[in-house]
Parts: sequence; structure tokens; C-alpha cells
Amino acid sequence: MPPRARRILPAVLASIPVLVILLVLGTWQVRRLHWKTDLLAQIASAEAGPPLPLSDTPQPFSKVEASGRFRYDLEAILGVEVRGASLGTHLLTPLEREGRPTVLVDRGWVPLERRGAAITRPEGPIAVTGYVSPPQDRDYFAATDDVAGRRFYTADARAIGLALGLPAVMPDLLVALAPAGAAPDALPQPAQTMPRPPNSHLGYAITWYGLAASLVGVLVAWAIRKDET
Repeated sequence: MPPRARRILPAVLASIPVLVILLVLGTWQVRRLHWKTDLLAQIASAEAGPPLPLSDTPQPFSKVEASGRFRYDLEAILGVEVRGASLGTHLLTPLEREGRPTVLVDRGWVPLERRGAAITRPEGPIAVTGYVSPPQDRDYFAATDDVAGRRFYTADARAIGLALGLPAVMPDLLVALAPAGAAPDALPQPAQTMPRPPNSHLGYAITWYGLAASLVGVLVAWAIRKDET
């Protein structure tokens, strides 16, 4: 082996695994970019179209409609959210459906201190239009649920349903969407639009591919300098 090759070969061999890892990470982010772009297009299409009947296995973030009766005696609250100068939470109400699993409905935001503001609770059969929110995984940083006080911090519909004493609950939440013409100051305040998950994968892909290109550039420059010395 020529002396020049012997001098640069160890550096090349050490760089190959790093280069492969950077390229794999960049390619993975490109795939995630395509997936997220398709998901955002599906959400936009669902938002513009009519709701579908809620099935037992709905697609995440699909726009659906469910009919039943609310169980206000089993209301719970989910999470904490600040709006303006008010600290609030999301109101969860089980929607019982005849012959179908109960679905937990996120009816919208309510302030923790209502100061006389009344929460609307329509009686009788009702149809709820909203979007399907998949269950949230509990992590080590999640606050501990207060089951006795019906305060929950992880959007896990089945776990919440069991804590409320409901035997059969769908795993997904139904997040209510505000109907056309709804009063803006009515409580609870439903979601105005469907969610748009952030799409930062292009920037991540550029970063990983850029690091790979930089590694190659540094290695080439080092090899040329090594050869000159």
C-alpha cells in the first residue's frame, strides 16, 4: 500500500460509520417529511369536507360526527391551558351511544375560575362534530392524575374512562369543533379549527445532510493537507 494511502486510510475508515449514520438520519427525516406533508393535506381535506360517522376504528385527525347523550354526572377536566389572562382547562364529557362504546368528548376550554359564567349542557340526544385525537402516551414528566378530583393530565381516553367507572370507552378522544354561528364567549369554547402538527422535517433533513457534506469536505481537506506535508 502506498505511504499516502496508509496515512489517510485510518481517518477514512473512522469517518465511514459516522457518514452512514448522518445519511441514514437525513433520509429518515425526508421520509418523515413526506408522511407529515400527506397528513397535513389529509387534515386540510377533512376540515373542508363534511364529517363522517364515527366508526369503531377511526383514522387519527379525521373529521367525524357522533350521536348520543352526554353524561354530565361524569364530567372531568384535562390539562391546563392559559388563554389571555385566564388559567383554564379542557372539559371532558362522556357521550353514551346506544350499542356502541362510549366516547370521551373534549367539549372545549373553560376557565378554572368561572366567576358566574355558566357552562352550556344541552340535554337529550345530541350530535357532536369534531376530530379524532389519538391517545397520548404518558411520560415521566407528566403530572400525576387526580382521579378522585377527576383532574387528568394525559389524554388517554381508556385510562380516563376506567377512572370514571366506564367499562367500554373508545381509545381516541373526540375533540368538538365549534359549530357555525356559535357565540364566541359561550362555555365551553370548542376548537375553532382542526390541528396542524408542526412540520420541521425539511430543516432536520438539511441539517443531517449538511453535516454529512461537511464531514466529507473536512476529510478531503485534511487528506490534501496531509499529502502536502
